[in-house]
Amino acid sequence: MGNQGEVKAFLTSRRAKITPEQAGLTSHGRGRRVPGLRRSEVADLAGVSVEYYAQLERGNLAGASDSVLDAVARALQLDDAERAHLLDLARAAGPAARTRRRPATQQVRPSIQRLLDLMTEIPAIVNNARLDTVAANALGRALFAPVYTSPVRPAGQPVNHARFTFLDPHARDFWLDWDRAADDSVSTLRTEAGRDPHDRDLIDLVGELGTRSDAFRVRWATHDVRLHRTGRKHLHHPAIGDLHLNFEVLDLPADPGLTLIAFHADIGSPNADALRLLTSWAATQNLTAAPDAARNPRASR
Repeated sequence: MGNQGEVKAFLTSRRAKITPEQAGLTSHGRGRRVPGLRRSEVADLAGVSVEYYAQLERGNLAGASDSVLDAVARALQLDDAERAHLLDLARAAGPAARTRRRPATQQVRPSIQRLLDLMTEIPAIVNNARLDTVAANALGRALFAPVYTSPVRPAGQPVNHARFTFLDPHARDFWLDWDRAADDSVSTLRTEAGRDPHDRDLIDLVGELGTRSDAFRVRWATHDVRLHRTGRKHLHHPAIGDLHLNFEVLDLPADPGLTLIAFHADIGSPNADALRLLTSWAATQNLTAAPDAARNPRASR
């Protein structure tokens, strides 16, 4: 779907989610033919003409000012992630959008890998916006060992968390809350699609997942986006057992598109003990020396 189609689907889906009552309008339910607000109601709430809002919803965001987009965001009661997505869609509609390209194969600088390796007590990975893991420390590779050894990972390709989540049946054992992990993966990819709709690798990944996974296809059609900056991950490691870890996401400003994700356990908790066990387990697996050839933990149980 091109940028105009993305804009149309996103604005239409957000409009359908807002009832007149939520918008502070008087509802006359029997005469309504739409599940949410009418275009005219959004236009009134945003302070623009119906014709102009209809133009925006047809996908013509090029030239729309930030003040207009902010007004539309308020009218549709967009959250921070949705508002940022709308602004990304507007930027992608601009004339300079096609010139912005990220390298297909992203690598971390040696200093970032050194920083990761010095983080010896917590798992840490570096992801790009397509959810490829482009670097990790020893504990990060140990924590996500099932993702590294997944048979759905194409030869020579980086670890991709979305592909693992939707195409590897073991993902439903690994993620204790699979639905949340699936939602997070799709919302992350959808956010990146708004930033760069011409990313060929992202287009190919979405096409692959949409073709092979009904669960992905249904979620993709919702156009939901979400910010992933901090939270808690719940997973079942095949060698360690259940882990409930806090995570923090840190942008790497010198490496556009890359984020460092660090995981930690509450002090004195059973999860802290489990992380220490993970450290011992990782030392027996030679994960640091050869992460791509790591022994499948399912075979070593």
